[in-house]
Amino acid sequence: MAGDPNAPRPEPGPTRQRGRIRTRLRVGRVDPVFALDVLITFLIFVIDTASLSSPSTEYGGGNSLFLVFVAFVTSAPLVLRDRRPLAAWLSSAAAIAFSTIIAVPTRDISLPYIPGAVAVYLLCLYAVAVRGGTRVTVTAGAVTIVGAAVIDPSSAAIALPAMIPIVLGHLVRLRRSTRRALAEQAARHHAATAVLEERQRIARELHDVVAHHMSVIAIQAEAAPYKVTDPPPELAESFAQIRASALEGLTELRRVLGVLRTAEDPQTAPQPGLERLDEVIASARNGGLTVEVTATGEARLLPQGVALSAHRILQEALSNAMKHAPGASVTVEIAYTAATLRLRVVNGPGTDPRTVAESGGGHGLVGMRERVIMLGGELSTGPEHGGGFAVAAVLPLQKAPT
Repeated sequence: MAGDPNAPRPEPGPTRQRGRIRTRLRVGRVDPVFALDVLITFLIFVIDTASLSSPSTEYGGGNSLFLVFVAFVTSAPLVLRDRRPLAAWLSSAAAIAFSTIIAVPTRDISLPYIPGAVAVYLLCLYAVAVRGGTRVTVTAGAVTIVGAAVIDPSSAAIALPAMIPIVLGHLVRLRRSTRRALAEQAARHHAATAVLEERQRIARELHDVVAHHMSVIAIQAEAAPYKVTDPPPELAESFAQIRASALEGLTELRRVLGVLRTAEDPQTAPQPGLERLDEVIASARNGGLTVEVTATGEARLLPQGVALSAHRILQEALSNAMKHAPGASVTVEIAYTAATLRLRVVNGPGTDPRTVAESGGGHGLVGMRERVIMLGGELSTGPEHGGGFAVAAVLPLQKAPT
């Protein structure tokens, strides 16, 4: 939406910046550690400036502007401590070397280091130990000891207390790492719990809706023959097949529900493969099809993904044949090769190819194609020259998921 042309224009740059600062202060967005570092830096700068410039101290006298510059250089690295700890430590180390070698040696004093500079250096060293890795921390400690020995061998022992902030910083870093790992573990547990709860919700909905209707179908199919006086055997057999199919579907549904309700997603029942092809063929024949099966090649144990997809593809192809070519003859060809499993299901004459793709939106063919693509194979479907409809699939064995 376009802005109001009568709205007031933004304030100039400096005023807007002050407004942002006030907003951050008001909503609590200012980093308290950074603000504290700025305050400490200012105090150390003031104290060091007074100490270096006062004639009553060991450092007193000299060019006042130069001493103010020294105080600024030695205290300024503290401002970087929270956001750039390694750069702050390196700057502080360089500032100590500069102040000790250039500013202090001209005076006869008992301690060559400026106290404020030492305090800044120890704080920066602590930040490196907290934020840096083990290698960086050990290197900083070694540089501290060696640097103290080089700058003033007589006071090298003063570097040993500098190991205290290193040890403290290392302990703080370990504590933070432990807390972070525990938080990540709790987040993963929370996500897994949410997934399990969602699965259980879906399982309850499927059970309440789909399982109920399938149970009603099985009960009605079992009771239907008794509603007819002297029902013909064919009618009773058809209702028995309907009941058996409903019960089988209900069993499969309960298996899926068991997977949804399980956190570890185990297989509650073996996945069907080509070893259960006889059941599919028997169901198709009971549905009125004449099915002929031919197998070539040496049958062997297939990867689980290939076996399940092959079973579902053949099952769907025969279901399409029962739906669109009832009573037709169907040929099922299974060929085992070294690298692939080839499937081909051909419906005999009498099948209208248009109804296969149009009926139900073609979801059966889409499902078969998705399974084949998932395995990196090929699927071809279409009418035969002599009439009928063919489904051919090539499933690779080498790269298929198991």
